Amino acid sequence: MATFVYDGDCAFCSTCARFIERRIPTSADVVAWQRTDLDALGLSVDDAETAVQWVSAERRAAGPEAIAELLIDAGSFWRPAGHVLRFRPVRAAAWPVYRWVARNRDKLPGGTATCALPQAERDRLAG
Repeated sequence: MATFVYDGDCAFCSTCARFIERRIPTSADVVAWQRTDLDALGLSVDDAETAVQWVSAERRAAGPEAIAELLIDAGSFWRPAGHVLRFRPVRAAAWPVYRWVARNRDKLPGGTATCALPQAERDRLAG
């Protein structure tokens, strides 16, 4: 069984995860990293804070590569999109876009100011 890990403290990321759960028929568990056992998945907090993660018995991927794996797993018309995203030139272009989105997720639809804060700062504010 595969697992797709996202930042559950980020409203933008959570909105995207809910879209995946509603619209993309993946067999993976879609879980917030704050609510899963990262050690059991072979991930660190730094891995999870840096990018979304895909963890399966066959493959581990981050960022746009993790999204590609999720789309391929979903099958149907999602699978070709995942293969396109895996294509080296597309993947090379996808990383800067992914990083831009990650840096600006607090300004995107569904984002909040909390999305811009590093985890340590979020923890401090939560008390």
